[in-house]
Amino acid sequence: MAKAATKHFSGKVSTFQESRLPEPALPVGYAALIDAYGLRVPLPRTLCAIGPRHKVYERDGWRIYTPRHQPEASLEGHLVFALKYEGLDLCVLKHLFQAVEPADLQKMIQGKPVSAYMRRIWFLYEWLLQRELDLPAAKSGTYADIVDPTQQWATEGATSTRHRIRNNLPGTRDFCPLVFRTAALEDFVAARLDAQAREVVGRISSGVLARTAAFLLLKDSKSSYAIEGEAPPQDRIQRWGKAIGEAGKHSLDRDEFLRLQRIVIGDDRFVRLGLRDEGGFVGEHDHENRMPLPEHISARHEDLSTLMDGLIEFDRSYAGSLDPVISAAALAFGFVYIHPFVDGNGRIHRYLIHHVLTSRGFNPPGIVFPVSAAILERIEDYRRILESYSARLLPCIEWRPTDSGNVDVINDTADFYRYFDATPHAEFLFECVKKTIETDLPQEALFLERYDQFKARVETVVEMPASTVDLLFSFLKQNEGTLSKRARTKEFERLSDGEVAQFEATYAALFLVD
Repeated sequence: MAKAATKHFSGKVSTFQESRLPEPALPVGYAALIDAYGLRVPLPRTLCAIGPRHKVYERDGWRIYTPRHQPEASLEGHLVFALKYEGLDLCVLKHLFQAVEPADLQKMIQGKPVSAYMRRIWFLYEWLLQRELDLPAAKSGTYADIVDPTQQWATEGATSTRHRIRNNLPGTRDFCPLVFRTAALEDFVAARLDAQAREVVGRISSGVLARTAAFLLLKDSKSSYAIEGEAPPQDRIQRWGKAIGEAGKHSLDRDEFLRLQRIVIGDDRFVRLGLRDEGGFVGEHDHENRMPLPEHISARHEDLSTLMDGLIEFDRSYAGSLDPVISAAALAFGFVYIHPFVDGNGRIHRYLIHHVLTSRGFNPPGIVFPVSAAILERIEDYRRILESYSARLLPCIEWRPTDSGNVDVINDTADFYRYFDATPHAEFLFECVKKTIETDLPQEALFLERYDQFKARVETVVEMPASTVDLLFSFLKQNEGTLSKRARTKEFERLSDGEVAQFEATYAALFLVD
């Protein structure tokens, strides 16, 4: 390996790995390290460079700093810049540490043994690579956090006396996505959406609440299948709805994941249950030669065991230390990127959102937020969020097609699924949860309250079975409050003109007022 001291860091550029900078500038931090060491890793969502202006600004995926921010053109200079201004990117750091000589890092750390940055780098090297540098335990220096909590969400942390740091990483070596503290996320957390939901529920009568909960549960189950482009029989929808209703009651382990897959798949005659024993991808096939056209390539089947163990441990030991929605996003989107099963991944991915929110007490008791319905309404945004990482992941994966039309990944990709930036996923999920609390929950309760009033008023005029009242309501709804000529001459031919007019007026007063 080349020595760090002899590495060449490039000067000003206009383009960086096919990405055009807002203006000619000097890549720094992770961008400089990725370029100098030839690291094949998913690029950070935002890269940094030094521009000529005395103003920091962001544009087109770049944050341009001023000349006074320019670090020394060295491993140490760019590493410290990255930790100071860009936060942790564990995937980049691990691949960087694999590319540098341990002796260079040891010398760098020994030169500034009290520096919090050096002790953080030291710990991260040993934590990520699971091997120690030839350095004695630190004897001085204030304990420093591995994750800067002003930059990224972190846990309380456990101390490492060897490095005099607090390991507040929100996960293990096997699975540790990170989320940046954006203004949007800070506002969402401060809004206390869970308290808002309990307030909404407190205004709903118990009878209406029970029916609202049942409807929202069914709505979420239907929507989760619809997202996958499926229209299964009603019994499968209800069976999956029942599973969602029990989310959070069972701890996650291998058996629980398999149980969920069985429920999702139903008929397993043509689908292999359990972890994949081959490659996997999301995408299409070329119509002429069946060549895979991946939009996302799943984790290698050889890595699934440790990745799933990492997911399970994250849920057991770390999800409870973060905001519930942030935890749900990290776990659920991490799962769907790994894509451990041949089929059923998407629905289980959305189930995991319910699992975390319910187990953390975010939902009011008995209420399932119809997150899948909110996702379905924003399906294009959902796809963009999924692709926000998949698009950066694909160029880093080497693969070849198999005879069966699958993909065979030939490079080591496990770290790409262990360590990813879940910030956009958390923001999107918060938006969906906010919509279900502020719109879906109160609107469905209001609808049921008004329907009860409609039913009661109809029954004071004409005695009819509940199913007939429901049919009358359906016809009125379909025809914007007017009973069609066909309905008046067939199903409701016995109603007088005056009764029809009264029912139409009742419907309009209750449902055409907003």
